[in-house]
Amino acid sequence: MKLYRLLDEDSRITYAAGADDGTFRRIDGDIFAEYSVTDRPVKAKKVLAPLDPPAIFAIGGNYRSHIEEVNASIPEAPVVFAKAITSVIGPGDEIVLPSAGPDHVDYEVELAVVIGRTCRDVPADSVGDFILGYTVANDVSARDWQKRVSQWVRAKSFDTFCPLGPCIVTDIDPSNLHLKTVLNGQVMQDSSTANLIYSVPELIEFLSADLTLLAGTVILTGTPGGVGEARSPQVYLRSGDTITCAIDGIGELTNTVK
Repeated sequence: MKLYRLLDEDSRITYAAGADDGTFRRIDGDIFAEYSVTDRPVKAKKVLAPLDPPAIFAIGGNYRSHIEEVNASIPEAPVVFAKAITSVIGPGDEIVLPSAGPDHVDYEVELAVVIGRTCRDVPADSVGDFILGYTVANDVSARDWQKRVSQWVRAKSFDTFCPLGPCIVTDIDPSNLHLKTVLNGQVMQDSSTANLIYSVPELIEFLSADLTLLAGTVILTGTPGGVGEARSPQVYLRSGDTITCAIDGIGELTNTVK
């Protein structure tokens, strides 16, 4: 099922189930508790970010191709950092180049996991019981800030630096999904989640050890090679750009840059 968060015809925020023909049916209840899909159609004024997460954790260096392009080493354990929840935007929203660092802003397509039930100390073979579904993320990053300080939160957390969407897919196998980034019509990243170093179950087991993951927590699983910083010449986001991050079975997340 594809769960969309919409602004409906009365400008109210609602969840709806999306069909392949582009129509929506209203959802009653709480997607993080009990909910049902009704027969009532919904007209969408706008597709919003699929949720307002209570926390965002992200994983660095989780594809060998990305590790190699930045001349790093394979980590002995998942590299974890946080992104501010205020960085979330949805499909069609603008990524705003920050005045504090507008010149080295990069893109990163990532599979994002949405935790469906509050959990802690989850073994890898039980993570499916606690996952609501999956969505597409763009881990927008200010590379100059990433080098300026010893941790990455600031570089990854400027307003608009976490596009999510277009929906949450509840019934998909995350182990072999094609993902890519297209910048102004040019493919920049092209890989598969089959190339993750640490799998989704391994990541959730690691993150949840003695740490409570609230329902709605979003986990970004890492980006493959092809980022702008590692290219020659380097490629950074510029005002007027259109960037699309896509994952098969979930959809396309497109944003413009200003």
